[in-house]
Amino acid sequence: MPPKWPGKPDPKDPAYRRLGDRINFALHVAIFAACNSGAWFFYTLYRIDEPWTLWASAVWGAVLFAHGVYVFGLANYSQS
Repeated sequence: MPPKWPGKPDPKDPAYRRLGDRINFALHVAIFAACNSGAWFFYTLYRIDEPWTLWASAVWGAVLFAHGVYVFGLANYSQS
């Protein structure tokens, strides 16, 4: 069951922004997993000699890691 917001959404509410950032991160993880699994499937199926899949996965994985560090560690959700 998807998360629901119990009241009227207010972009100034810190809890609402935190939930929005975490949902965006979950979407990022899902797209990463789907694209990478498809890329590695075709890489293995067609026995491609170029290591583009490795580089693409590594770079995207690093970006995903940085996104996670920001969302779960660095983001400041206090009201300003």
